[in-house]
Amino acid sequence: MSGLDERIQKLIDNIECVMVGKRRAIELTVMTLLGGGHALIEDVPGTGKTMLARAQARSIGGEFKRIQFTPDLMPMDVTGVSIWSYKTKQMEFRPGPLFSNIVLADEINRATPKAQSALLEAMGEGQVTVDGITYRLPEPFFVIATQNPLEYEGTFPLPEAQLDRFWVRLNMGARLTAEELFRLMQRVEKTHPVSDLSPVLTVEEVRQLQGMVREFYCDGAVRHYIAHIIKATQEDSRLRNGASERSADIMQTAAKAYSMIRGGDFVTPQHVQDIAVPILAHRVILSQKAMGFGDAVERTRRAEEVVSDIVKNVPLPGSA
Repeated sequence: MSGLDERIQKLIDNIECVMVGKRRAIELTVMTLLGGGHALIEDVPGTGKTMLARAQARSIGGEFKRIQFTPDLMPMDVTGVSIWSYKTKQMEFRPGPLFSNIVLADEINRATPKAQSALLEAMGEGQVTVDGITYRLPEPFFVIATQNPLEYEGTFPLPEAQLDRFWVRLNMGARLTAEELFRLMQRVEKTHPVSDLSPVLTVEEVRQLQGMVREFYCDGAVRHYIAHIIKATQEDSRLRNGASERSADIMQTAAKAYSMIRGGDFVTPQHVQDIAVPILAHRVILSQKAMGFGDAVERTRRAEEVVSDIVKNVPLPGSA
């Protein structure tokens, strides 16, 4: 492979038609889709989280469902339910909104932990189990979840096991400039720009690109570099828990996908560095001393700073 695949370029360009000044967030969500993971977008209300998720979903041919997470949401509202059929005289399964290629889990942390847990098996194994029967989900299966900071009223923290199912946790980046706000207002003056988006990829093309990611070249030296970063998080005194062993495989696959969307021919240490914070920061737990005082937003910032510092201090491949 040489240069950026035109299908990836079309996907990014299509999303950028409605997302002004959010290139970094777009690249990370596209990376996650191509790698076969799931993305968590965390930011304050009104920054474009849902618009980014909807724009990516509409850019891909396939089934799309949106789940509005609320405190009264039940697991069966997400996975589906078995009901008695008077016609067939037996129980029949009615699939829930998870049975889609792209699922937008909007404001996921407004639902209770019980409802949130309905996503665990689906995101981890691509299947759901209802009444003892396992049902496979469509491929590709991609969850884009949005959440507001925990200090906002009516929110519940995501369990650690749930957080670990997300490949990346990202925010929408810096606030728009006055000029970018002006351009945004022009776009939404008459109609919502997402409504005009058309698919630029088919489900089969997405599967092909995901297969290319799995076959993408990653040198052994870069694998060792990733391994040393993961090990450094486990040994850092500022962290009570470092990144898990599973994080190494996720980071390698994500780096392959990231290199692809950057038009690379192989994974480089720079690609690993570029994605380290969104991949690892939500997988580590600060020590009591490092946590200090402050709200959840401040603790998230500290975790990102620790991961960034660790990556800077891990020797590059080939260095003395």
